[in-house]
Parts: sequence; C-alpha cells; structure tokens
Amino acid sequence: MIIFDPGHGCCLPLRGKTKNASKMKKQTAIILLAAALVLPAALSAGRRQLRVFSANVPSSTVIARAPGLTEFVYDYSFSVDPSGVDDARETDRMLLQTAPGGLSKFTSLVNVSVDSVLMTSTPEQIQDALLNGRLESGDYMNVFKNYPSTGLLTYTDKICNDWFRYGEEMPVFDWTLTDSTLTVLGYECRGATCSFRGREWTVFYAEDIPLSDGPWKLCGLPGLIMEASADGGAYRFECVGIMNDTQRPVSVYDVPYNDTDRHKFYATKYSFDTNPYAYFAASGQGLITVNDENGNPDPTAFDPVPLPYDYIETDWNIKK
Repeated sequence: MIIFDPGHGCCLPLRGKTKNASKMKKQTAIILLAAALVLPAALSAGRRQLRVFSANVPSSTVIARAPGLTEFVYDYSFSVDPSGVDDARETDRMLLQTAPGGLSKFTSLVNVSVDSVLMTSTPEQIQDALLNGRLESGDYMNVFKNYPSTGLLTYTDKICNDWFRYGEEMPVFDWTLTDSTLTVLGYECRGATCSFRGREWTVFYAEDIPLSDGPWKLCGLPGLIMEASADGGAYRFECVGIMNDTQRPVSVYDVPYNDTDRHKFYATKYSFDTNPYAYFAASGQGLITVNDENGNPDPTAFDPVPLPYDYIETDWNIKK
C-alpha cells in the first residue's frame, strides 16, 4: 500500500538513474513512520539508497535575468562500478546557464523540470505523477561560478533532507593543450588535459563559443568546454544542446543552508551514502524500519556499506 501526503516529506527509493546494473534485484522494504509513503528501496550496485521527497518547491532569489542568457545542456554520468563488470552508471541531464560578466550556474535540468511540474500541478496530479515515476529527481548539486562575486565559486547540494553550502575561490586549472580534435554539435573542438583534485581530465573546448566556462567546476580555456572525461570515463560530461537568448532567469534557492567547507561536505555526504538509514534516523526527521524479504526486521540495515566508487574530487578525504 502506498499513501502520499503532498504537504509532507516522503521517502523515495532511488537517486537518479542507473544503467546496466544487474545487481539491482535484492530489495528491502523501507517504512517511514514519520512520513507518508511506503515504497521498496533497492540495494543498487552494492549500495543502499534513500530519497526524501517534498512536494514543496523552495522560493528562489533571481541573480541574473534576460537578455543575454545562454543555456547549454549536458549529459552527465559516472561509474558506480569501477570494476567494469556491470558497467553501471548513474546519469543525469544537466543545465549550464551563462550570463554576462562570467556568472554561471550548473544544475540538474531534471530538477528544473520537476520543480515546474510541482508548481503547476494539483495535489492529485502530483500524487499520480509520483506514483508513476514522473517525479524522479536528479542530482541536487548546484555550481555557481563568479558568485556571489567575481572570482568566487559557490557550491550547494542536498544530502537527505538537509541543504549544504560551501564557497571557494574559482579553481585554477593547469591545462595542457593537445593536438586532439573532436566535433561536438557541429563545433570543431580542441583538446586539453590537466590533473585536478585527484583525477586526470581530458576535455574538448570550442573556440567558436568564447566562454571560458564548462560543466561542473571546469573552466579556464579559450572557449566553452563541450566534452569532458575523467580517468578514462569514470566521470563524463557531453554537451547535447544549446539554447540562445533564453528567458529563464538564473536563481538560487532560499533555504536554510548548513555552511561548511569542501572537505567537511564530502565527509557528510560519505556518511549518508554509506549509511543512509542511520543518517536519516540520527537527523531526527523520522524513524525507519527495514524488513528483509520475509518481512522480518533486518539487523544489518543500519550497518555501513562502503561505496564501490569515489567522488568526482578524490582529494576530499586527504587531511589538510
């Protein structure tokens, strides 16, 4: 039985989409006593996943408006099975919004679409969309370059039901230009490589798009980065669409952020990703009961399960 109250938070089983994951058969039932949804949750690619859903879209502050806005759509994916046995990858469709003066925002286009549905739907329509899988959210990361001022980067993300924020100076990439070329969306792109925070990046940038920007935190080349790959494809970004002179403003959520730094953020994220049920229970947001296939309490449900992959910045757990 599934019960949904659109005015409260609920638990969803999966985060993002996983391709070619044959290890997704084992399931455990998750019952949130403090929420209003009962759904099965998969042990995906050897790890537990927990999603907290809210039908309420946070208010936002606009930080850049048209005219002069250009949007670039990227396919984003990363491997959750580094062994290569299952070729399991999580995927998302991302949006890079660029504004005059160098300000930009990199966010999930899936979440932009979900927010739009939530703001224009009735509670009954939201319930139907949720139960039919049409409100599956994307990655919650938001990367703001040259915000709140030139030379600064702001990163926000949601872990379970908590929003986090940290700032840093705009990263400096020690790019090495190569002779490699690649055509992306009809643009001839030149190659470049660099080491950045534990990974080896290979990118292709279009000089005909004179923006020193790119997906995620990547930037610093004489043209937009159209394609990027780390460590032979462990993390990938590929530009698949361009929208000129768009009317969609660049905005930032008005939510109570937990201000932190980059290393502490990753440590918190790792705590949740390796033991999401314990994180949720410890946060005081509700109680979780996990049963096995026979309906009996699973005594191992609150044991940490190590991640089979590392984050996009692997230096996060190196002591400063």
